[in-house]
Amino acid sequence: MTNSSLRKWAWVHKWSSLVSTIFLLMLCITGLPLIFHHEIDDLLHDSAHPAEVAPGTQPVSLDQVLQNVHERYPGKVVQFLSWDDENPGVLFLSINDSVSADPMTNQFARFDANTGSFLDEPDFNGRFTMIMYRLHTDMYAGLSGKLFLGLMGLFFVAAIVSGIVIYGPFMRKLKFGAIRVSRTRPVRWLDWHNFLGIVVIAWTLVVGATGVVNTWADLVVKVWQFTQLSEMLGPGRDRPVPTKLASVEDAMQLARSKLPDMEPQTVAFPGTIFAGPAHYVIFFKGNTPLTSRLLKPVVIDGETGAFTDMQDMPWFVTTLLISKPLHFGDYGGMTLKVIWAILDVITIIILITGLYLWIARRRLPAEQPPELALPSVERSHA
Repeated sequence: MTNSSLRKWAWVHKWSSLVSTIFLLMLCITGLPLIFHHEIDDLLHDSAHPAEVAPGTQPVSLDQVLQNVHERYPGKVVQFLSWDDENPGVLFLSINDSVSADPMTNQFARFDANTGSFLDEPDFNGRFTMIMYRLHTDMYAGLSGKLFLGLMGLFFVAAIVSGIVIYGPFMRKLKFGAIRVSRTRPVRWLDWHNFLGIVVIAWTLVVGATGVVNTWADLVVKVWQFTQLSEMLGPGRDRPVPTKLASVEDAMQLARSKLPDMEPQTVAFPGTIFAGPAHYVIFFKGNTPLTSRLLKPVVIDGETGAFTDMQDMPWFVTTLLISKPLHFGDYGGMTLKVIWAILDVITIIILITGLYLWIARRRLPAEQPPELALPSVERSHA
């Protein structure tokens, strides 16, 4: 590679890093507790537990659960019904004034899936983990915040790739992991920066890329709604919301018969954003660590209870569904979470050392030490 090309890559590395460093530090710091968000929530917040039942006990009818919800919340409607990923004996109910109300304003209630009894009303918005999550995903700025952080993620990926191009040849003359402790502080920091960067390079590319994909979630959902969901609903997409809904329990049993090897994850009620105006959409998931993140929608007529359609999710939705748990290390239990946390801390160190090196270079006189100057082709092969 010529010195001219190397300088161009150095320019890309410098500015892509500078533009994104502060935001990436924020993302790494807020992302660290999110790796353990289940454990933190359990530690900081008490929650009621479902009743102990004998193995093989059949869960209560979903119709009975809805009746209990309506008795407790008169005048309200259920938008979504979901099974707790951590405890299948718990149902989450998303409740609002109407089916068309903004889901962001939903009230949440937990019910016992075996008895149908009310458990509690968790307030997620005030939780530490929710504050970290909002800062991490959109900085409380909605879609514009997500897209902005996605742009920062692209700068991050550019900084990683350009860093490989610049310092790959330069590092060949040093033993792997060599830290020149006898040199000046900036040189030692440079060696740590480069060494740690090599150690976490694959992880940072994965986390950076999946983070960018996650920022497109709202757009991906919109595309899915206007393409596959619209196709599955067929002519029924123009029907009004039924005045009387078909039994949700019967709809669930019919959907289960279509996908006996999968488990229900969420029921979207007619009129909500993830269903048609006159249909239930029941999302099923697999039963392995990987397939449990992949969803398959089954459409049931909300008025007659008849089966309408089911399809595998398109590739762009599947990519999104895989990327979120991979981004947070939520695939392999506590071991993977600890590894993710360690790599996150290392990335924070890399960002801080990179910022320090930029400041150190600006303070150097014109005759700066060659170790901190742009590595040239000649020095790279010395």
